[in-house]
Amino acid sequence: MASDRNHHYLWRRARRLHDEHALKIVKRSFTRALGLIKASRYQRADYADLPKLLYDVLMKVRKEGMLSIEPDPERPQESKLFMAYPRILADEHMVEFITDCLRLMSGGNLEAHELESLLEYELETHHKEAAEPSHAVQKVADALPGFGIVAAVLGIVNTMAAIEGADTATIGHKVGAALVGTFLGILVAYGFVGPISSAMEHRAHEEGKAFEVVKMALIASVRGYNPQVAVEFARKLLFSDVRPTFGDLESHLKGKK
Repeated sequence: MASDRNHHYLWRRARRLHDEHALKIVKRSFTRALGLIKASRYQRADYADLPKLLYDVLMKVRKEGMLSIEPDPERPQESKLFMAYPRILADEHMVEFITDCLRLMSGGNLEAHELESLLEYELETHHKEAAEPSHAVQKVADALPGFGIVAAVLGIVNTMAAIEGADTATIGHKVGAALVGTFLGILVAYGFVGPISSAMEHRAHEEGKAFEVVKMALIASVRGYNPQVAVEFARKLLFSDVRPTFGDLESHLKGKK
């Protein structure tokens, strides 16, 4: 009896966690879909500030040693390094990722390949989580033509039931109404929901580039490259429409207007 109660409790707990996760994905799907009307979280100016922040951190490490940055990851809201970049500081996920990386660098005593492997696992998890809303919306798009077919079949069944004694115009009207269901299912799936899913997936991939920039710069630093070369490696990862030029980034790093 006790074993059955434990099994039932575990089953209910797993079901509750699954339902909570599903509800979370639904909420995030609506949020991400509505967020498409806004500009991407990271613009060209942000992709100049992000390497600059990393450059400042790495320069401090180069001049004062790794232990000099230990207080910054613990209290980023009070860190002069982070406070100089309020837009980046406002992104909790980005700040958490950077501070976790800095903790590993300052206290983890990891080799470059070990840190790179660890960050790749974390980014893989982040990308999968970011893609969940778009995948959920795509499943809805895939199901909509099926609903349209069901509506058409039910309409035909209704037509067959009323065919005896009905005139041609009535039958044509009922068949047309049945086919509207199929038309609407295909139209909404491939004309609206499917493109929204693709746009959400593209936006998630686009915003994930910022995390890859951080990873590349820090890994290059651990491998022994100087800060300016490390952030140049990171710059190369960016798409052309948001990538600052070499000259613009160099001027930004030096504080020139």
